[in-house]
Amino acid sequence: MTTSFPARCVAVGLAFLAPLAALADEARSPIVLWPSGAPGETDKIGEEVNQSKPTEKGVAGKPIIKLANVSNPTLTIFSPPKDKETGATVMVCPGGGYNILAYDLEGSEICEWLNSIGVTGALLKYRVPRRQGLDKQAAPLQDAQRAMGILRQHASEYGIDPKRIGVLGFSAGGHLSAALSTNYDARTYPRVDEADDQSCRPDFAVLVYPAYLTVKEQNDAVSPELKITAQTPPTFLVQTEDDGVRVESSIFYFLGLKAAKVPAEMHIYPSGGHGYGLRPNGQDVTTWPARVEDWMRARKLLTKP
Repeated sequence: MTTSFPARCVAVGLAFLAPLAALADEARSPIVLWPSGAPGETDKIGEEVNQSKPTEKGVAGKPIIKLANVSNPTLTIFSPPKDKETGATVMVCPGGGYNILAYDLEGSEICEWLNSIGVTGALLKYRVPRRQGLDKQAAPLQDAQRAMGILRQHASEYGIDPKRIGVLGFSAGGHLSAALSTNYDARTYPRVDEADDQSCRPDFAVLVYPAYLTVKEQNDAVSPELKITAQTPPTFLVQTEDDGVRVESSIFYFLGLKAAKVPAEMHIYPSGGHGYGLRPNGQDVTTWPARVEDWMRARKLLTKP
């Protein structure tokens, strides 16, 4: 059984502030998204590190990997057991305010849950922190578009169905998932290879406590970079009323989907806050994975063709 990232942290004596290479999952080889380097990148970001501190409480009594200084984006494939695989795939986008990535809480742990229901997880390590002079999502959206193309190009190699590839994101990763769902007509970077000839539109999207979906100062108008149309993929949203990023953001985004006649489902819970991932916290909201599984099953996403 592969050692999970939290257990690995303990095994190396809580090696906080260590390069991610020291915490890498030995059983999986990350796919480098940009063979000649990501668009516009320089060497000014610094070394990739885990910024968590031993004094931090973490979530549900477990530490969190807070990955920072990502300049070499990757995609890591988590495959389900052969006897469970459905062919469906979800690209997972961790959150972190576009400054860090909650790489285990909202990344590897989510992929492992997806594997348990027969879904391939594809963990996207996108560029953070925000690049000076660019919109917060500009570089991450390039990474997400590129990663979706790679998944479709190599679908047979990964044993996945290229027509059942969705995206799931948390917080800023939820915004990135919405940005990918509404910006797929054209790549936001120059073509690299055949992967960029593939569609980068997700077949479905799951947004968990998403951030930045609307502009509060404009009566919660949908953020201008999120161009909702009738072709926006079916979307599932979940958030709590006491979420610090404002549940209104999800509500008005849902209404935007409804106005465009995009199939959408939303679950609002009274409490639970923000940043729980799927770790139990005593609140009903942490049953959201079961609701997503129900939604995926109802949409025939978990049924082999």
